[in-house]
Amino acid sequence: MSHTVSIKTEVRDATAVRAACQRLGLAASTLGTTRLFSGEVTGLAVSLPGWQYAIVCDTATGQVQYDNFGGRWGDPQQLDRFLQAYAVEKCRIEARKAGRSLAEQALPDGSVKLIIRLGGGPN
Repeated sequence: MSHTVSIKTEVRDATAVRAACQRLGLAASTLGTTRLFSGEVTGLAVSLPGWQYAIVCDTATGQVQYDNFGGRWGDPQQLDRFLQAYAVEKCRIEARKAGRSLAEQALPDGSVKLIIRLGGGPN
């Protein structure tokens, strides 16, 4: 049976953040206090390509803080790519925990189709 799901991504899993960075070929995230234009924030900092300031993931609240000056200091599509990669990696982690396997298919519109199967197997 097939189900369509829409997800509002909350970034709460540091392991999935690291996996998303690796998946996208980004530098590893760093935990600490990071300077943004508007001040300092604490969490997992991720440097996105072409962004003047890192994004900072607060895994306690699930929120991502960033300062890209309405796209002038960083292309919002890079943030979207990171959030999509995070969501896929989080699904992969949870599927493994439940003894399931996950298959992934990139779609022409840039979205990703995930299929979670009963039983383990190649991920």
